[in-house]
Amino acid sequence: MALDTGIEWTESTWNPVTGCSKISSGCLNCYAERMARRLQAMGSASYAEGFSVAIHERALDLPIRWRKPRMIFVNSMSDLFHEDVPEAFVRRIFEVMNKTSWHKYQILTKRTERLLRLAPSLPWSGNIWMGVTVEDGRYADRIDRLRKTRAAIKFLSLEPLLGPVADLKLDGINWVIVGGESGPGARPLNASWVLEIKEKCREANVPFFFKQWGGVRKKKSGRLLEGRVWNEMPNFR
Repeated sequence: MALDTGIEWTESTWNPVTGCSKISSGCLNCYAERMARRLQAMGSASYAEGFSVAIHERALDLPIRWRKPRMIFVNSMSDLFHEDVPEAFVRRIFEVMNKTSWHKYQILTKRTERLLRLAPSLPWSGNIWMGVTVEDGRYADRIDRLRKTRAAIKFLSLEPLLGPVADLKLDGINWVIVGGESGPGARPLNASWVLEIKEKCREANVPFFFKQWGGVRKKKSGRLLEGRVWNEMPNFR
C-alpha cells in the first residue's frame, strides 16, 4: 500500500489482496511476483507466503483514512477477480470504494470470466474504473466481457504488449494504456503495434496513454512516442 507510486497512470496503490498465479503470456515476467519475493525476503508480514494469494483485513479501511482525493490502483500486487479471493471479500472492497466517493479507483483483471459472473451483483458506483489486460490479439475476448459490466469508466491495459491487436474494437471503451515489458527477461515492443493502436484511438476518440517502451532499463528507453509524451486520460467528474 502506498500513497505515492511510480506507476505513471495512477497516484496511489491499495492492496487488500496480494499474490496471484499465472494464466497467460503476459504473466511470464510478472513484476508483482518479483517484488513480492523481495518483500518476503525482507520480512514483510503481508508477503510471508510470498506470492500466494492472501487477503488483508487490516488494509480494508486505508482509503477511508486517506482524506485527500486520490487516483487509486486497486490490487497492484494481485488480481481482485482471482478464483482464490472470496466473493464476500470482493464485495467488501466494493463497499469501501462506494463509501469513499472522493477517490477514483482503477481495477485491472485478466480473469474476465469471473468478472462477468460477479459483475451483475456488485455495486458499481461512479468512481470505479474497470479495466482488462490484453497482451496481444489472442486475448481480445476479454474486452467483450468488460463491455458487459456497468463500470462508469471501462479501460484497457495493453501492457506488456507482446504482439499486435489487429482487430481492436473500441466501442464502449473510455481509455487505452499501452506499454512495453520491463525488467529482467523483458520481451521487445514493436513500434508498429503501438502506432496502430494509437491510430485506432484517434479514430474512435478514445484517450491514449503511452506508459513506456520498457526493456531491462525502462528509464533509458523512456516514454516518448513520435517525439512527445502521451498522458491522455478519460473525462470524468
